[in-house]
Amino acid sequence: MTQAIDYYFYSASPFTYLGHKAITEVAARHGARLNYKPVNLMGLWEVSGAVPPAKRPPVRQRYRLVELARVADFRGLPINIKPAHFPVDATLADLTVAAIADPGGDPNGYMATLFSACWAEDKNLADEAVLRELLSAAGHDADGVIEHAKTDKIAAIRARNTEEAIAADAVGVPAFVLNGEVFWGQDRIEYIDQALTSGRGPFIVTAE
Repeated sequence: MTQAIDYYFYSASPFTYLGHKAITEVAARHGARLNYKPVNLMGLWEVSGAVPPAKRPPVRQRYRLVELARVADFRGLPINIKPAHFPVDATLADLTVAAIADPGGDPNGYMATLFSACWAEDKNLADEAVLRELLSAAGHDADGVIEHAKTDKIAAIRARNTEEAIAADAVGVPAFVLNGEVFWGQDRIEYIDQALTSGRGPFIVTAE
């Protein structure tokens, strides 16, 4: 039986960028299916208690930048820890991923270029022209995807994804849910690998 991993993300998240290749490789190694689920990160944070980086104490802001550089080095990925276009509203970027996945398409390759566009190439994910360029380069019909991304149906999918992530107790992004167990952060991908290798049951704590 094919295992499924729900993959909750926000396109402008640096840690989503840093973990994308790793989770793709883990899923492929185990023959698992990734369900790509962009979310409204602000809506998720409202429940989990997280705040945007600029509103965090200076010590946490500094440590975040160290972590970005450290993880990028560990994963062998290029990164600009202070990209030209961040913070950025990546809502449309998220919706393009959902628009590809909605009819059963595979957005994985596009996602890789989308994430690196922000964090390694200083491109603006809020710029529709940039999204069109990335979609075309990944072999997608840019006009068709953008048109579909702007529909109420796709907006509803992202809203539902956000509700699902909250219900799964995702604290932030990226978050992965395997057999009902949530793994938050790119640094938990190796735990997913181990869980799939061992075949262990999920660790779940229910509310009292």
